[in-house]
Amino acid sequence: MSTQPVRQSSISDDTRQKLEQHLSSRPDKKELVERNVLKDDKGVAPRLIAAREKLERSQLENKLDHALQQRPKAAELVKEGILTEEEAPPS
Repeated sequence: MSTQPVRQSSISDDTRQKLEQHLSSRPDKKELVERNVLKDDKGVAPRLIAAREKLERSQLENKLDHALQQRPKAAELVKEGILTEEEAPPS
């Protein structure tokens, strides 16, 4: 039977104590979710969460693109008296 060597820690006792103190005082998952640091996955696989977020972002981009395409042109806003000639960007 072989005995395994005892592993020496690469950090000092002072550093270890500080680390343990920080880890013991860190917020729990619920608090991080409430502060929007973490997303509440509710047991859903991370791969599905990533796919859902990608889809939501893509849908938002499409909605924004559509809204920008429907926006009236500067010339139209000048014609309707909403902008003055000086306020309108050059065409």
